[in-house]
Amino acid sequence: MRRSGRRNSIRIGGVAAVLILVAAAFGVAAATAHRAVAAEATAMRVTGDAKATEFELQLDQGVTAEVFTLANPYRVIVDLPNVSFTLPEAAGHKARGLVKAFRYGLFAESKARVVIDTKGPVRVAKAYMDRVPSSSGIVLKIRLEPMEAAAFGSGTGASRAAEPPSAVANAAPAPKKDASHKPVIVIDPGHGGIDPGATGVNSMAEKSIVLDVGRKLADTLNATGRYVVKLTRSSDVFVSLDERLSFSQKASADLFVSLHADAIEERVFAESVRGATVYTLSERATDEQARKMAEKENASDLLAGLDSRDIQADDQVRGILFDLMRRETANFSADFSNVLAKRLGKTIAMSRVPQRSAAFKVLKQPHSPSVLIELGYMSNTEDQRQMATAEWQTNVAEAITAAIDAYFTKRTAEHP
Repeated sequence: MRRSGRRNSIRIGGVAAVLILVAAAFGVAAATAHRAVAAEATAMRVTGDAKATEFELQLDQGVTAEVFTLANPYRVIVDLPNVSFTLPEAAGHKARGLVKAFRYGLFAESKARVVIDTKGPVRVAKAYMDRVPSSSGIVLKIRLEPMEAAAFGSGTGASRAAEPPSAVANAAPAPKKDASHKPVIVIDPGHGGIDPGATGVNSMAEKSIVLDVGRKLADTLNATGRYVVKLTRSSDVFVSLDERLSFSQKASADLFVSLHADAIEERVFAESVRGATVYTLSERATDEQARKMAEKENASDLLAGLDSRDIQADDQVRGILFDLMRRETANFSADFSNVLAKRLGKTIAMSRVPQRSAAFKVLKQPHSPSVLIELGYMSNTEDQRQMATAEWQTNVAEAITAAIDAYFTKRTAEHP
């Protein structure tokens, strides 16, 4: 590493090791990298063309950044400490040069991540930090250049991106509980942090709507006094699919409810397709739309910059996971889906086919009945308008609670 006054750079030949840019090495006081207060990202910019593209991130104080690349799909990952992002809502949506798009947010507690989607294999030709004149802030600059796929290989940071081994493959049915215990309900607001989910009009994010509904549902269930309620996330943070499954198993969930909102890319159909859908798990999707929906939701980890090998490994053990699914659990999931679809149908608009099934990874729960609810379409103006209102969210929370009450009342009567 060579000092050059205010600016230092690291040059790489081909695919090199993970880059760790320490704030203190770039003329920024080391203490700022360890402040309890989160750094703030105030601006991002992409410049250049297909020959060389530069990504810039401006922060109000020094941090330690970690930069690496991944393949399948091609991405550049920038890991940061606890950083908050105050950027225009549309930031990252437009392609330029080698960059298709980028997204940002919390990847875990006190850890932020920027994921830059690239149009092909790239190398980090240069990465450095610059001071902002007359300020304590810095600008992180990353220069990208195209390279051959054969030379790229699987990327530099596969081991850094990978999440802990899945707890699902080794999952066993939860121990039996005595009849006096309160049922444990796990509410799973989808996406979060760096993964916004579907985006609607005015850049409204699915992750925000489902978190609001999840919180209201938790409050409504807790108010009954009949359940123990847990949320896989209660703030705007990313939680991987395996972590969601592990959370449910450790909580000994009696019912798992995952909340999402759909979107369609074809603008010509956007205003004619709306309504909620209740999904259950099956190895074969009920139709092509259900298959595509499961494929999209299962790609959540890729969007957050996790190694694609996790997804491939999941495909390899799919048969084992389905063998673990007890017939009784699958039947209970179907029973709850029936009750839930009827209750929601009395409260909100439902889709043309309100009950579907597909191979959603987050529903692979051998210990617990589980459903995934697509609350509506972010791509539909009326659906999005309603989903964003407190009244609609409260009505949905009450309908789901009523369905849960009916479901457990029936189970208790059948299995006293």
